[in-house]
Amino acid sequence: MAGGGLVASTNGRQYDGKVTPFVLVTCLVAAMGGLLFGYDLGITGGVTSMEPFLVKFFPGVYKQMKNESADKNQYCKFDNELLTLFTSSLYLAALIASFFASTTTRRFGRKVSMFAGGMFFLVGALLNGFAVNIEMLIIGRLLLGFGVGYCNQSVPVYLSEMAPAKIRGALNMGFQMMITIGILGANLINYKTANHKSGWRVSLGIGAVPAVMLCVGSFFLGDTPNSMIERGQKEAAKKMLQRIRGIDNVDEEFQDLVDASEEAKKVEHPWKNITQPRYRPQLTFCSLIPFFQQLTGINVIMFYAPVLFKTLGFGSDASLMSAVITGGVNVAATFVSIFTVDKFGRRILFLEGGVQMLICQIVVGSMIAMKFGVSGQGSFTKGEANLLVFFICLYVAAFAWSWGPLGWLVPSEICPLEVRSAGQATNVAVNMLFTFAIAQIFLNMLCHLKFGLFFFFAGFVLIMTIFIALFMPETNKVAIEEMNNVWKSHWFWRKFVANTGNDHKGMREIPMA
Repeated sequence: MAGGGLVASTNGRQYDGKVTPFVLVTCLVAAMGGLLFGYDLGITGGVTSMEPFLVKFFPGVYKQMKNESADKNQYCKFDNELLTLFTSSLYLAALIASFFASTTTRRFGRKVSMFAGGMFFLVGALLNGFAVNIEMLIIGRLLLGFGVGYCNQSVPVYLSEMAPAKIRGALNMGFQMMITIGILGANLINYKTANHKSGWRVSLGIGAVPAVMLCVGSFFLGDTPNSMIERGQKEAAKKMLQRIRGIDNVDEEFQDLVDASEEAKKVEHPWKNITQPRYRPQLTFCSLIPFFQQLTGINVIMFYAPVLFKTLGFGSDASLMSAVITGGVNVAATFVSIFTVDKFGRRILFLEGGVQMLICQIVVGSMIAMKFGVSGQGSFTKGEANLLVFFICLYVAAFAWSWGPLGWLVPSEICPLEVRSAGQATNVAVNMLFTFAIAQIFLNMLCHLKFGLFFFFAGFVLIMTIFIALFMPETNKVAIEEMNNVWKSHWFWRKFVANTGNDHKGMREIPMA
C-alpha cells in the first residue's frame, strides 16, 4: 500500500467468543433479503425477451423486433424507453426508499426494516404476476423497488453487526450469495416458462415466495446488540450478545458497544455529521464503491443477459440458457469469495477482480467489433458464440468474487455507529441511482455506442482498480468499533481523521508497517 501498510488483521482487538449455530442461522435468514434483489435482477431480462409479454405490454417493441432481419442493425433491436422504464423504475423507487429505510433501521431496529422490505416486495410481486395493464405493472415495480431499498439498507448492516470480526466477511457475503442464487433461480425459471403463453406471469409472481420467506423469518430473528443498545435496551442487548457469542463473559465487547452508542447519541443529525472531515473516508467509500460497482457494467449482463445474447444473434432458447450459465458461474464464484475474503483480505480480491474484468471486457468488445462492426450487421458462428460466453463467464466470475460481494461488505463495516445508518443509506442510494441510470440508458447506449459500450465500461474498471490500489486500506478482521484506527494508519486518510477525539474507550492504535 502506498505510504505505509496496515497490520489491522493481527493488531485489531479480538473479543472472546465462538461461532455459534444461532448466529449462523440468524445470518442465513437475514441474507434472504439478497434473494429478493437477486431474483428481480435475474427475472427482468428474461421476461422482457418473452414474446407474449412484449405483445401484451410493449407491442411496438415486438413489432420492431420481428421486422428486424439479419442485414439490419442488431445493436438497436430492443431500443425502447418504455421497455427500459419497466426495468429501471424499480431502482428509482429503491433509491427513494433507502432514505426512509435509514430512519426505520435506526429508530425501530434492523429486523423491522427487513420485514417492511419483505412486505413491499410481496405486494409488488403479486401485482406484477396479475398485471392486466402497464400501469399495474409499473406500480408493482415501484413497490418491488421499495422492498429492495429497505432490504439492501438493513441486511448488510445486520450481518456486519451480528458476525464476529474474524468471519464478518464470510457471513456478510451471505447477502451477495443470496443475490447470486436469486439470479440463477430466476434464469432457470425464465428458461422453463419462456415457451408458455402466460409464462411471464409465473416468472414475475414467483417473486412472492422469497418475500414470504423473509417476512416469516424476520419474526424469529433477534435484533443486533448494537441496535438494542442504540434504542436503550441494554439488558436485552447483553443477553443477545451472550447468545450470539456462545459465552457468558462478554463484558469487554459489550462495554465497547455501549461506549460507541454513547458517542453516537451525541450526534443529532447523522446525515449532516457524515459530511464532516473526520468521516471523509467513510463517505468517500460509501459513495464511490457503489458508483464503481455499477459502472463495471455487470448489470448489463445480469438483468439484460437474455436481451443482450439475443441481440448478438443467439436464438431465444440459446439466449436464456446462456443467461443460466452466467448465473451458475455467478453463484460458484461467490463461494470463492466467501472462503477467501477473511483469509486474504478485501484489497487483493478487489484488485485481482478488477484486472480480470478489464481483460475480459476488452476481449468481448473486440470480438463484437470484429463480427458486427459499426453497421451492426452479422452474427456469430456456434464456436464464436461459445467463446464469447466463455469470456463473459470469466468476467462474471471476477465480479462475483470481488466487486459484487465487497461492494456490500466494505461500506457496511467501515462506518461507526453514529453514522452507520446514513452511510449504508448513502451506499444503497448511490447503488440504486446508478443501477437505475444504467438500466434506463443501456439499450440506447448499445444502439449508439455499439461495441464501444464494452470499452466504455472497461475504462471505468481501470479507474476503479487504480482507486482501490491507492486509497483502500485493509479492513479484514478489524472490529467495527476499532475501524477508525485503520484510517489513522493510512497515508492519505490520516490527515482527515487524526486527533479527532472521538475514539472509543479502550481502543488501541494499529501501528504502521
